[in-house]
Amino acid sequence: MLLSADGAATPGARRPFYTTLYFWVLVAIVAGGVVGWLFPNTTGPDGEVVEGLGVQLKPLGDGFIKLVKMIIAPVIFLTIVTGIAGMRDLGRIGRVALKAFTYFLIFSTLALIVGLVIGNVVQPGRGLNIDPASLDAAAVAGYASAAHETTIEGFLLGIIPTTLISAFVEGNILQTLFVSILFGVALAMIGDAGAPVQRALESLSQVVFRLVAMLMKAAPIGAFGAFAFTIGAYGLSAIANLLLLIATFYLTSLVFVLGVLGLVAWRNGFSIFRLIAYLKEELLLVLGTSSSEAALPSLMEKMEKAGASKSVVGLVVPTGYSFNLDGTNIYMTMAALFIAQAMNIELTLWQQITLLLVAMLSSKGAAGITGAGFITLAATLAVVPDVPVAGMALILGIDRFMSECRALTNFIGNAVATLVVARWEGELDDGQMRAALAARPKGLAAPPNPAAGPGDDKVLTAD
Repeated sequence: MLLSADGAATPGARRPFYTTLYFWVLVAIVAGGVVGWLFPNTTGPDGEVVEGLGVQLKPLGDGFIKLVKMIIAPVIFLTIVTGIAGMRDLGRIGRVALKAFTYFLIFSTLALIVGLVIGNVVQPGRGLNIDPASLDAAAVAGYASAAHETTIEGFLLGIIPTTLISAFVEGNILQTLFVSILFGVALAMIGDAGAPVQRALESLSQVVFRLVAMLMKAAPIGAFGAFAFTIGAYGLSAIANLLLLIATFYLTSLVFVLGVLGLVAWRNGFSIFRLIAYLKEELLLVLGTSSSEAALPSLMEKMEKAGASKSVVGLVVPTGYSFNLDGTNIYMTMAALFIAQAMNIELTLWQQITLLLVAMLSSKGAAGITGAGFITLAATLAVVPDVPVAGMALILGIDRFMSECRALTNFIGNAVATLVVARWEGELDDGQMRAALAARPKGLAAPPNPAAGPGDDKVLTAD
């Protein structure tokens, strides 16, 4: 019998495209853009800003993202704890973590280098001739202050929650990850005595993932509201003046995804194009909401269905959301170069290398902080006094249009990282991965269950 992702019986044939979630998310994004364009913010007779219908729809997007964030902590906790408890071999946990962080370090650095190289070749800021004295420093003062307060010491201490429960209450991904790993290790160490707890958590996981499937049905509404707000608040005209920077950033991210990550995918036995097609629903959701967190639970579920073991998915995906920010890294180096070029500031090779090294560290220090892209940019610019932090005001208006690309690149980077680390660890089912990425109507086999007898394995469709 074939089962869909939410456990319901499905026929062997594909569903019509107009009944799929990704179709309606795409329709919602287009509709939201049209509403935001037709009903944008306007200026009243006294110069005050009058909110248009597009901006007034913002609560729809915010509400959906809050719904998803509500479920992220339980998803991470249950996936990691049951995955580690099922491993029992604590040495394997350490190996997975080491391989994951090695991958993150290498490809985060590559993303920074790619952004730096293309920024120097294209030079999107050249010719703007901006006078630093004309910049509105107050517009970015909040980001600069947050960057100043973000330290490595504060970041490390911030990983430790105030109480065991506060990590879930506050929704901090790193704190949830920390507590989950400790709990999973403790459960694995007590052996058979922890079996009843493990079984209870596995049953609870089924309930939570069914809840995720229910929440995802509201994705078109969230994407509609979020995109209507973006276009209504900032307008298409905000893109025109800085179109070259936006185009260069999108092109660079595309080169990184299809070139660098595409090569990595090919070397590890899968196609980056098929992976993107497999994650199309999640990618459209990220595009519509400008938040990769909105698709985190779905990504974890799909990576398991693509053949990666639960323990690898549980460790790599949440950690990657904080430490494997390829899109953010490309953005930081390119934005820093754009600001310098726009103000006719010539950066030496050493200054650019310093920017790269600081960006590599600051991108980790701001993990989990709202507005992390802008905050890490402020922290990076603060190290090179020749480039004023106030220069960030040049790109403040278009940052929202670049955040979609940052989120999409980060999301794809974490999907690739999960499959690659799973292969390195020997925890990737090649047949299941190929079936999932090919989206075969006949479905794909679930990971083998050591406790199940012959013929006990269920079959899941790629959707």
